[in-house]
Amino acid sequence: MKFGKVEQPELVDFTMPEDHPDTKVVLDNIKEKGQLNVYVGCAKWNRKDLKQFYPRGTKDELAYYATQFNCIELNATFYRIFPVETYQKWHDKTPENFKFFPKIVQNVSHLRRLNDQAYPILKEYLNTIAHLKEKLGTIFLQMHGNFGPKNWDRVVRFVEYWPKEFRLAMEFRHTDWFNDEKVAQELYHLLKEHNISNILVDTAGRRDILHMRLSNTEAFIRYVGANHSTDYTRLDDWVSRITNWTNKGLKNIHFFVHQNMELESPLLSTYFIKQLNEKLGTELIIPKTLHNTSDTLF
Repeated sequence: MKFGKVEQPELVDFTMPEDHPDTKVVLDNIKEKGQLNVYVGCAKWNRKDLKQFYPRGTKDELAYYATQFNCIELNATFYRIFPVETYQKWHDKTPENFKFFPKIVQNVSHLRRLNDQAYPILKEYLNTIAHLKEKLGTIFLQMHGNFGPKNWDRVVRFVEYWPKEFRLAMEFRHTDWFNDEKVAQELYHLLKEHNISNILVDTAGRRDILHMRLSNTEAFIRYVGANHSTDYTRLDDWVSRITNWTNKGLKNIHFFVHQNMELESPLLSTYFIKQLNEKLGTELIIPKTLHNTSDTLF
């Protein structure tokens, strides 16, 4: 993912912001009991992007990927609506505990921009994606960077239309959703009222949209590395923050690793999973990589 790419990441202040006050309110009101659910994965599984991840002779990339990770942020669904048979095949070739977190097709978010013509497309999308059945995780909507608060009515309509049997997360990139306090309060109130997750995006060139503001009991995090040594210290910061949240009762952690050059995503994910297992006591699989035995590249 090239979003937020910078040429000199060493010049970026990667200090993680403090939690927004509303995050404390969300955490203080968590009533959920039961086990901690942690899912960590990449955005793609194809060999072209994840070079040096697949052993020689691997014939089925998804089947192998699903032995190494417990989820995938399914970016492929942003570009087109796949046939029902494709989702059934993906469902059948992955393990019982595997989850797909698909992005809503661009015809809804970017081309139709949530207008009236988006809804028949959305209905078709949901009817097909539902064939992932129990392996369907949170579906997410990512809006274009030029989709601003002037489109507020479209957002409200979309949220009110959304079928409650599907979990939803939303990502906004236009700065006015956050810089205008009144707009921000209205947006987060809408998300909280409808149990929709606010996506937290951590990328080098857009520190302005990392607000550490949870809207429900799911932390949905899209992390974009910069192919730089700072990637690892940034992940350390996320481990600390997630540990803090889980100590306060948060049960659902969904963390997806991107890179400007995606081939390093499995290596970053492996590093991150090791730290989480140590801090949270989780037993996530440690993915195998074909790099040398070093935990990092730098």
